[in-house]
Amino acid sequence: MDFVSIRVITGDVARLVAFYERVTGVAATWANDDFAELRTATATLAIASTRTVPLFAPGSARPAANHSVITEFLVADVDAVYKNLTGFVTDFVSEPTTMPWGNRSLLLRDPDGNLVNFFTPPTKPL
Repeated sequence: MDFVSIRVITGDVARLVAFYERVTGVAATWANDDFAELRTATATLAIASTRTVPLFAPGSARPAANHSVITEFLVADVDAVYKNLTGFVTDFVSEPTTMPWGNRSLLLRDPDGNLVNFFTPPTKPL
């Protein structure tokens, strides 16, 4: 088994795709107006419209209702990411912080309120 993607359901696919393209620097591949993917070498972030939910199971997913999942991106320099996103991101949860396990982490919310973490691992062994 391979873990390949996470899908975010939203009421505004274009807005959320534009946000993730800007914060990640990855261009989306659009299947149609209701579905796009941002692919990296290791995983895919899929963004889908609420109109796709009934195709799986009606009422099974709701946009802007996530309170348990954090989407994470490994970056070379989290402080540079923070500097680049300042003025664009409107909801930083925490500025770059060194965590007890050594990662330097930047936590923010996307336009739907989903948590997003950019992190850089320590360069020296703990």
